[in-house]
Amino acid sequence: MTFGVIAFIVAILASVMLHEAGHFAMAKAFGMKATQFFVGFGPTLWSVRRGETEYGVKAIPAGGFVKIVGMTELEEVPAADRPRAFYRQPAPQRAVVLAAGSTMHFVIAFVLIWFVLSGLGLPALTTTVGSVSPCITQDDAARCTSADPASPAALAGIRPGDRIVAIDGRPVTEWSNDVATMVRAHGAGPLTVVVERGGSRLTLDPILTDRSLLGIRPAERLERLAPWTGLGRTVVGMGQAVGATFAALGSIPAGIPKLFDSAVNHSRRDATGLVGAVGAARASGQALAGTGSLAERLGTFLILIAGLNMFIGVFNLLPLLPLDGGHLAVLGYEKVRQGIARLRGRPDPGRPDITKLLPAAYLVIAVFIGLSVLLLYADIVDPIPNQFG
Repeated sequence: MTFGVIAFIVAILASVMLHEAGHFAMAKAFGMKATQFFVGFGPTLWSVRRGETEYGVKAIPAGGFVKIVGMTELEEVPAADRPRAFYRQPAPQRAVVLAAGSTMHFVIAFVLIWFVLSGLGLPALTTTVGSVSPCITQDDAARCTSADPASPAALAGIRPGDRIVAIDGRPVTEWSNDVATMVRAHGAGPLTVVVERGGSRLTLDPILTDRSLLGIRPAERLERLAPWTGLGRTVVGMGQAVGATFAALGSIPAGIPKLFDSAVNHSRRDATGLVGAVGAARASGQALAGTGSLAERLGTFLILIAGLNMFIGVFNLLPLLPLDGGHLAVLGYEKVRQGIARLRGRPDPGRPDITKLLPAAYLVIAVFIGLSVLLLYADIVDPIPNQFG
């Protein structure tokens, strides 16, 4: 699990640096002056100057930054640099530079999802029996008790490795659409199951209870998509991830009281609720250390990293200062105000006074810090249960 946590930290640092590289590359492409590109914060451990830019590493590995001259008019810019200052550039160029960071997160997510789909493959259910439960529990508990009846599959002699060929005379080709559906629709009573075992076919007759449960789980295999098919599926997956991200953002206000109750009263943590950096790192470590083949575990880890990048990319575009989306919103307001002034025949009002928005920015920062501290505490004292076995 330690390796997984380290891999998570490296992946997030790489994502943050690619975010900053997006800002940096677009700023340089438009002729803006970027004087620093650093990994981390705090005291400088190492740096080197190439041209007008200083590249380096700082002591606290908690992200990174790129310094573009004149990001706001509050900054004192030397006269020689003013023509290349950020705030002096055309609005479309500034918008591209501001959006480039989040765009990099979307690119990272796209590449990771496509690689998993077409390179590693995703687990797909087969018609082969992976495991047979010895009993049917009333609450789907992991362990059987003396009060739980034996499972119909175990009583009928179904074994792991059996490939289900037919149910009640109907051929089986898929697990979800055939096996699961047929068993559920059958109801209580005898069920005829034809399985292939060791090259021979056997007919078994489990008797279902009123819960219509057979007591088996399917085996899985990795299914790789052709590269072009994988691209199409990746686009669909990205759309689903965006929807899931907005749903997650919308659930934050309702999730805070639950998180507070979990952290303070040590109530059972909601496995689908809010999670912080420590919890995400732990989940990533558990994914890499979980069950299944290396390809399965790596695929799960990369999907987690892709989802996190999607969340960061969307979150960073929210119209809140000091996020990039807040700066884009100010830029949009600037252009709307200029357009209205032009229609009225009035002079250009210039850029908005960003100092008036600083109190709101400080409030947003305070909320972020408070939520981060609460998540950190909850992740430490009441971590989310292991979801990866």
